[in-house]
Amino acid sequence: MTATTHPATAPTGTAASALRGNRRRRRARSVLVTCALTVAVAALFVLTMMVGSFRIGAGEVVASVLHLSDNPSVDFVVRGLRLPTAATALTVGLALGASGTIFQQLLRNPLASPDFVGITSGAGFAAVTGIVLLQAGGLVVSGLALGGAVVAGLLMYVLAWRDGVTGYRFILIGIGASVFFDGLVGYVLSRARLFEARQAMHWLTGSVGQASGDELRLLCAALLVLLPVAVLLQRPLRALELGDDAARTLGTRPDLSRAGLLATAVVLVALAVAVAGPIVFVALVAGPIANRLLGPATGGIVPAALVGAALLLTADLVAVHLMPTPLPTGVVTGAVGAPYLLWLLATTNRQGAGG
Repeated sequence: MTATTHPATAPTGTAASALRGNRRRRRARSVLVTCALTVAVAALFVLTMMVGSFRIGAGEVVASVLHLSDNPSVDFVVRGLRLPTAATALTVGLALGASGTIFQQLLRNPLASPDFVGITSGAGFAAVTGIVLLQAGGLVVSGLALGGAVVAGLLMYVLAWRDGVTGYRFILIGIGASVFFDGLVGYVLSRARLFEARQAMHWLTGSVGQASGDELRLLCAALLVLLPVAVLLQRPLRALELGDDAARTLGTRPDLSRAGLLATAVVLVALAVAVAGPIVFVALVAGPIANRLLGPATGGIVPAALVGAALLLTADLVAVHLMPTPLPTGVVTGAVGAPYLLWLLATTNRQGAGG
């Protein structure tokens, strides 16, 4: 007697096998891209400390950073002069890249960047107010910027809430809040003396060379906590991308998950702005670049964070060493990011996704 196979069994087995194979390929590509980005970021980090008026070899830089040698002149240049700037570019880039891709995935819009939804502008207004009206500096300005970004994020979340938060409404309210805060910044600057206005404008441009040791240590400690939290929240983030109903079916609580993700992203960008000022476009472009590299395995927060770090380290190298005169890092990121934004606006409108 011959055994018969149900017609649906073979196709189902084939589909399951194909699905498992696809998952394996996506996982392998994600691991490969993440490892390659880690190596690239490490190389840029070392290169940032090698170049300058006093050239140092890669081996000497690594030995000095890891305290494997005792060379006073090299240690002074590496640890005292160049390491703080390189570490600031690395940590700020990681924070901006992670927060930017969380915003874009959560609000389901490639234009959903902290640069455009009022968070950076809120930090800028608080910092400029401290510089001009309180003659503040250092940690006080950073604390004001951190508070301004958090308050702006909370304000927009409350204003956008209507039986939940939708991406389109949050972005529109964020753009309005950004314009409002920018107007207030302009008013405060118009009342400032020349020295204060110059100091405020330098802060508003954004530079990785203006952070103090305390600010940098705070950002490093926050990243050690918040980046793992963001990775843990990646599963509910993927569920939310399917819509609230599908997320509930998968066991995710949409409102609670959305609030947690937004809080994580806001604190990350707030700390980055407090340390280096509002460096524009890094948060906007890091996620899309990471998605191009990941291919089918899109949406990785760690790869996006690494892309942000690579972009900021590269921008700092260009701003300091390849320009006729050294410039703030934000000038380079703005010059590169503005054409990308125009291209993004043009392509999303053509695809009918521009709102």
